[in-house]
Amino acid sequence: MTFIVPQQDATDAQQVGGKAAALGRLAQAGFAPPEFFVIRAEAFDGETFGGETFKKGGAVPGLATALARLGDGPFAVRSSARAEDGAEHSHAGQFDSFLNVPAAEVEATARRVWQSGFSETVATYRARWSGGQAEGPAVVVQRMVDARVAGVAFSADPVTGRRDRVVISAIAGLADRLVSGEADGEDWTVAADTGTDTGAVCATRPVVLTEAQAQEIADLARRAEALFGSPQDIEWALDDAGLHILQSRPITTAIRAAPNPDDALTIFDNSNIIESYPGVVSPLTYSFAVHVYGRVYRVFVAMLGVPQDRIAAHSAVFDNMLGRVDGRVYYNLVNWYRALSLLPGFSLNRAYMETMMGVDTPMPAEVTDRIGPPSATGRARLSEYGRLVRAGAGLLWQALVLPRTRRRFYDRLNAALDSDLDLDRAGPTALAAEYRKIESTLLDRWDAPLVNDFLCMIAFGASRNLMQKWLGQDGIALHNDVMIGQGDIVSAEPARRILAMGQMAKAAGLEARLAAGDRAALAADPRLQHEFDAYIARFGDRCTEELKLESLTLRDDPSSLLAAIAASAGRDMDKAPPDSAPDWAALFPNPLKRAAARALIGWAKARVRDRENLRFERTRVFGHARRVFLALGREFAARGLIDAPRDVFHLTTLEVLGAVEGFGLSPDLRSLIALRKAEDSGASQRPDPPERIELRGPAISPVWNDSPAARDGATRRTATGCSAGRVSGVARVIRDPRTQSLAPGEILVARHTDPGWIAVFSNAAAIVVERGSLLSHSAIVARELGIPCVVGLRGATGWIEDGESITVDGATGEVERHGSTRRDRSQGEL
Repeated sequence: MTFIVPQQDATDAQQVGGKAAALGRLAQAGFAPPEFFVIRAEAFDGETFGGETFKKGGAVPGLATALARLGDGPFAVRSSARAEDGAEHSHAGQFDSFLNVPAAEVEATARRVWQSGFSETVATYRARWSGGQAEGPAVVVQRMVDARVAGVAFSADPVTGRRDRVVISAIAGLADRLVSGEADGEDWTVAADTGTDTGAVCATRPVVLTEAQAQEIADLARRAEALFGSPQDIEWALDDAGLHILQSRPITTAIRAAPNPDDALTIFDNSNIIESYPGVVSPLTYSFAVHVYGRVYRVFVAMLGVPQDRIAAHSAVFDNMLGRVDGRVYYNLVNWYRALSLLPGFSLNRAYMETMMGVDTPMPAEVTDRIGPPSATGRARLSEYGRLVRAGAGLLWQALVLPRTRRRFYDRLNAALDSDLDLDRAGPTALAAEYRKIESTLLDRWDAPLVNDFLCMIAFGASRNLMQKWLGQDGIALHNDVMIGQGDIVSAEPARRILAMGQMAKAAGLEARLAAGDRAALAADPRLQHEFDAYIARFGDRCTEELKLESLTLRDDPSSLLAAIAASAGRDMDKAPPDSAPDWAALFPNPLKRAAARALIGWAKARVRDRENLRFERTRVFGHARRVFLALGREFAARGLIDAPRDVFHLTTLEVLGAVEGFGLSPDLRSLIALRKAEDSGASQRPDPPERIELRGPAISPVWNDSPAARDGATRRTATGCSAGRVSGVARVIRDPRTQSLAPGEILVARHTDPGWIAVFSNAAAIVVERGSLLSHSAIVARELGIPCVVGLRGATGWIEDGESITVDGATGEVERHGSTRRDRSQGEL
């Protein structure tokens, strides 16, 4: 009988045991475990053990030759019983194993390993788990790896049973102390690359492994699982030559069933919506936004000629136009594309229609090829042109009657918001009815803003393209000037009024008291008090992140307005935006071109103006909804349903209404609130997820753990210039204008801005914003104040260091870093 089985023949577990058979299979599959051979159990049957006498076998034939082929040693000498490392019973730790065994001691050590099969420990294990009789194992003799780091890895979590993560324990040197429990290892969790929770995460500060090494070990464990067809528990080692697998066996604890394949693609993108919903958004705000988008865009596609039966058939699309990723709001782009595919003309020009989505990265072919009708040909093309003509005629009619539509919208809006209901005295039933009135009278009839926004998009694009065609780059500059230099846009009104109040405060000597937040100082100047109260009455719902229901408005906390008035006291009243009235005759000597240009530009300006003014009305609607929900929170707290009125923001709209109207699922609102507070607190501590995220399969509330991107070392970058002027100064990176301030002459650098940023705008020498466009709030207010402004400079708050000197050119869009910090002060509180 041949007692030595070489590596290439070690495939039969009945002959060489489970561990050796697994090693043989790994070797055949190219995993390259350290070289080994197997001594069959029969080689030791002549030994005396346990009071029984067997025939003496002497030296194992062929052992010396097999050792010579492996090298000089040392060697690992391990057990490999037939029942060992099986799917049901691993026998882990029951047999003896020895490391760093010199060549001269291999035979004696192998006999000790074989003898361990008859120990009392093994006998007890077998009696308890497998019921088999005691027998000596085969023995694996394997070349030792001079490990710097070693450990174990599970291709599925053996505790939770989850298959979407690898669990790793690592220790410096050999892993025997780790496996035996003598020492604790460094623990890593490596999530599967599903797009929801990627990366390697160490439970403590990493010492023995890098993240890249943890990822490599996790990949090795997953490949072993793929080879054996079940989750694996592997031992591994790292030496100077790299990573080695030492053994692999099935995980014997209960593992969750493998999921069925699901390659459905979901794409989340926040490149546009982040201006409206920055940062972590409360469950109440998110659920309200989902509801608003669903109802409003049903109205929109119906206005463009989509039949009601097609809208109803795609109700799931309209109900899922948004997603919440780690607390942040994103567009669900695939569903936006599905909604777009319903519009007339989609099959005639997909590419043009896709530009309406306004995202930077095109949709992948996997989505565009699968969704919507194919490109129309023949009779289908004629039919689609018919649909397009009807939709165009309807849109033309909507454009003609827009003044009437807008007037009726304002009538409905004012009637709904000028309610006789006293929110401070109303009970929950009356408050819920007030919210339902907002839904039925406003959200379901949001016609004027929708029509105007669509016409604004068409008018803005058409007029810009025409100016570029006729005047080149001068035409683009002209277009920028006339579009955002309008004094009758409501977004610019706060800046003017604050500047005027600042001059009143300066004349009365109240700047210091207002800067300190002393509202009582207003009483010293009745005219200033009147202007302040009038401002709160008109713009009281405006605040930082004003579309988030949880945000504190100026009615709740006017301190930012007081600070803005104080800051404006030092501004130059004579500083004004450049005159945006062009010399039409000089630009267009041809009278026909001049008439066409003035008409199209005038119509586009009107649509831009109405767009901003109607968006202010959206602020009023959200403000009223905020007050209704806060009143409901007060009533819930008074009845002991929740602990504090503002806890209502951690519930969804349906949970709030269900608690009043009777369709709620659970009376334990406190538990829901506690869970969501903890989730949102964790999300707020993590960096923002990427701008675009692609997921496969279920896309339920993914958590993102990506590290922030490395800082760009470039000294000059260009984005969209939208307010002319060139300024050099100290950059101040502001992330929260409620707690951070801007000294006069400093340059504001921000991820995004909204109307609540009035306090920092008043002192800014220039503005640089990561997000935004020519029609964003930053651009309009900067033009009104005569401040150079650049928008759309992606990653600006990471690229520009707080306190360093920069130059901003608001005409060309160029921003230059000078590479030195002129002044570095702490961000003071307002």
